[in-house]
Amino acid sequence: MCERSSNNGNGNNSNRQRPQEEGAGEGNTAAPWKWLSLVVPSRSTNASALPLFFEGDTISGRVEVDIDKAESCKGVTIALQGSTTFVGQEEEVFLKEEIPLWMPSGKEGKLSGKLSWPFKLVLPPEVDVKDGEAKGRFRIPPNFTERASPSYIDYKLIVTVKRGFLRVNQTLVTNFGYQPSILPELPSPLRRLAYSEGSPLIGPDGDPEGWKVLPQVKIKGTLFNTKDVEVNCTLAIAKPLSYAIGSPIPLMITFTGEDAQALDVLANPTAIQLLLRRSMATGSDGTDDNAVRRTDNFFFENAGVAYFWPSREGAEESNRRVLQGELEVVKTLKPSFKFPKFTIRYSLDLLPFKAPGFTSAPSPPNAGNNPVLLTEWVNIATKQVPGITPHSYAPPGYEKPQAIDYNKSLGLLENGNQRFLHHHR
Repeated sequence: MCERSSNNGNGNNSNRQRPQEEGAGEGNTAAPWKWLSLVVPSRSTNASALPLFFEGDTISGRVEVDIDKAESCKGVTIALQGSTTFVGQEEEVFLKEEIPLWMPSGKEGKLSGKLSWPFKLVLPPEVDVKDGEAKGRFRIPPNFTERASPSYIDYKLIVTVKRGFLRVNQTLVTNFGYQPSILPELPSPLRRLAYSEGSPLIGPDGDPEGWKVLPQVKIKGTLFNTKDVEVNCTLAIAKPLSYAIGSPIPLMITFTGEDAQALDVLANPTAIQLLLRRSMATGSDGTDDNAVRRTDNFFFENAGVAYFWPSREGAEESNRRVLQGELEVVKTLKPSFKFPKFTIRYSLDLLPFKAPGFTSAPSPPNAGNNPVLLTEWVNIATKQVPGITPHSYAPPGYEKPQAIDYNKSLGLLENGNQRFLHHHR
């Protein structure tokens, strides 16, 4: 049980945690109130974490009070609230459902003793929200409370005891986590078969429906300061381009060229810099995929790194190297979502190769400051399709790179000339 306390009936809240089975808030209040408490079972498996609910859940629980002597009261309510907050701006409420728990009737206008009121609140899957000049219907987003973020999404349960004219209401507020139900699209039939049988994945040539082959990239540079080299690189990403948290993204990368030494240097798994990157778009054009991005409303974070190993395909060809790879989508990632003024997107970005003895050729003048060689936008889902169990194909004993955990990782956000150090939680 997670308990959150209010004190002195003034609406201020402090937190304390107890290892019990239900999420609750409880407060020592001003006399004659002994306590006001909120008890809410949830999906959270960690007593120190926030209560957690999934899309489609009904939030049910009870509100309890203990009052020494009868006191006049105008009513008791509980509300479910969802809101966005942007640094330097007021909170914007996009969801509020309030129901009465107790209302005075006739001579029964006072509360006394120990009382308990059960309640049920339904989380709607979608809400109508203004996006620019027009209203649109949007799936409600997950909670988002990373420290030092420029934007936050909060969900709360708010109990209010209305105490009448010139008297301060008694309130109890408990935040909770919310996760929408987002499924990826089905993999190709051949990939589904490989997953079910535990057989090797078939590459783009044998399963064209299961892969997106990106445009070829020419890697030019100098090798060991003695000769200019050129190698062609082709990246293939498993289709459909949507992946559930906790699952790997299958990858294949092919190198071709006339210089075998250059192929060996660049086709080394440690030379490949392929990242999963999260972008956060805020502001009035956050939902617009084609909007011009600025450093004060568009923020990038690295969310994962791919790892590769030699594939059996092309292993004996002198002018071709093929590597198989994966990128693990960690369970702590928030899913992709679009919401007015706050949108989360993900992309796979191939950066310039880093290999001992290889120096990349200077970028052309029209490349600007963007070092990315290839970008492909992908969607991150919260649940796997029932019956599909993707698994890693990394060789036994293969040492994967350390996963980026959004609960623990550090990152930098650049906002104009300011830098914010991130402590994710």
